[in-house]
Amino acid sequence: MAKLSLGNKAPVFSLLDQNNKKHNLSEYKGTWVLVYFYPRDNTPGCTTEACGIRDTFSQFNKSNAVVLGVSADSVTSHERFANKYNLPFPLLADEDKKAVKAYGVWGKKKFVGKEFMGIKRMSFLIDPDGNIAKIYKTVKPKEHAQQVLNDLKVLRT
Repeated sequence: MAKLSLGNKAPVFSLLDQNNKKHNLSEYKGTWVLVYFYPRDNTPGCTTEACGIRDTFSQFNKSNAVVLGVSADSVTSHERFANKYNLPFPLLADEDKKAVKAYGVWGKKKFVGKEFMGIKRMSFLIDPDGNIAKIYKTVKPKEHAQQVLNDLKVLRT
């Protein structure tokens, strides 16, 4: 599992979204990209985070930033989740967990006293050259979208 740092080249991936459209990270060269990893569709924290990004999506567009959500859920699950909450950005299905492992977000988690393997809620802001400009190790779902938008303003100057 990778341990990524600021300035590292972002690991490339090629994944299908909720509409069965393939997204290759390399296609977004020249653009700021937020790759946000989340545990599961339709769970409270993940829904709060996705809807926060949805509600500020026009600001991401004004910043010429692309948003890509990634979890290990299926294309069908992503389709239901995106339609239910009217999400205007791609949700990528990483069922074989290659991307989550490449970004180091797959690991041991604890919930109600139980330990299990899962996706840690983390995000990576990737600069137009394909390098990691910001790593969000502790994501607060309600505040995350605004935090990224604030960082974009600073990093773009």
